[in-house]
Amino acid sequence: MRNTRRTFIKQSALAGAGLFVAPNVFSFRGSPNNKVIVGVMGTNSRGLALARMFAKNPDVEVACICDVDRTVVEKTIAEVQKVTNKKPKGTHDIRRMLEMPELDAIVIAAPDHWHAPAAIMSVRAGKHVYLEKPASHSPAEGEMLVQAANKYNKLVQLGTQRRSFPVIAEGMQALHEGVIGKVYFARGWYANNRQSIGKGQVVPVPSHLDYELWQGPAPRRPYKDNLIHYNWHWFWNWGTGEALNNGTHEIDLMRWGMRVDFPIKVVSAGGRYAFNDDWETPDTQTITLEFPNNTSMTWEGRSCNDFKEWGSGRGVVFYGEKGTMLTTGGDEYKIFELGTGKLIKEGKPSSQIKDETNTMGMGEVLDGMHITNFVKAVQGRERLTAPIEEGHKSTLLPQLGNIAWRSGTTLYCDPSNGHIVNNPAAAKLWSREYEPGWEVVV
Repeated sequence: MRNTRRTFIKQSALAGAGLFVAPNVFSFRGSPNNKVIVGVMGTNSRGLALARMFAKNPDVEVACICDVDRTVVEKTIAEVQKVTNKKPKGTHDIRRMLEMPELDAIVIAAPDHWHAPAAIMSVRAGKHVYLEKPASHSPAEGEMLVQAANKYNKLVQLGTQRRSFPVIAEGMQALHEGVIGKVYFARGWYANNRQSIGKGQVVPVPSHLDYELWQGPAPRRPYKDNLIHYNWHWFWNWGTGEALNNGTHEIDLMRWGMRVDFPIKVVSAGGRYAFNDDWETPDTQTITLEFPNNTSMTWEGRSCNDFKEWGSGRGVVFYGEKGTMLTTGGDEYKIFELGTGKLIKEGKPSSQIKDETNTMGMGEVLDGMHITNFVKAVQGRERLTAPIEEGHKSTLLPQLGNIAWRSGTTLYCDPSNGHIVNNPAAAKLWSREYEPGWEVVV
């Protein structure tokens, strides 16, 4: 009997996600009503949206809010209380939150330099983790996080939401079944219209902010007035640039569609072109990766020029022997015939499910699918669609692009694990320096 669309999509999502943590492996305590009890770390922007979305999930109780900014904690607690009529606890210190025995899982949306350290601390404390991308600040951290998740037998889901989009999963399955023949090249892009961050001045730390704890594992730098809450993305000490801030999504999708893991060669070009200010990472960048199966992919980031391609500021095009597949960032795809360019197949949701809620993502409905998958995996009812083993690989590829750019060299890599070979200058960037006393321990 032919599978229903719903069954097909679900199976496609599971088949396309790569390595899984099998359900029912983990004991799930939960609340008396079987809810997953979560704490949320880093709730100023994306984290606030995640706190709301987790709170709206009927299988979740948001029990604690953690942020180093006291005003952010208060705001998030109030927002969660609006949704649930129940006031969560608040703290500024992740270590205090991890001491709460009732928590089943930690949601992490803090700055990038905190991602892997906080996730590793969480699994060591016996908590599952929903982690915003990127998975880590450095490749070494990503490897340690995979090791920790396995060592402590905990689920870690990366926030690469498209892994849970049903129509995207259908499209990836079609690629794997040869709808456009062998896929030998893919191109992803992201465009925005970010403004200058100016020249920051060293000023006193606001009284409501624990800047020492905000820096956490990162080597100490003076507080400047153009750093927090968002511009840290563009400083290497804390951020990872646009390549990981957004490129992780496109690169993850390209990896999924092409079924590739680690590259053999990486090159990157670009710079800080648009403004003369404190911004350190490239605002314009290309990353090209070649793989051992005679395929390649390119990602292009334009932080300060939002010209749309195919009507979208982001997307991926897959090029194959028999045709081309396009997806422009949402839960949809189009397939075009080779030679004629004729649209021969289109996948789109049965109804318009993208909403206009400001989640800094794809909207609460689509993003909520990824959250629901995580929650059900914790309960033992589903498998993760974006387990950390896959998330690490999709984070590593743009990290290698950044290392190529920062070192000014072409990288040659071991295709079994992505490690850089015969390039001591680039290999120094495989790991990062930590503030003494904050070293990451698995």
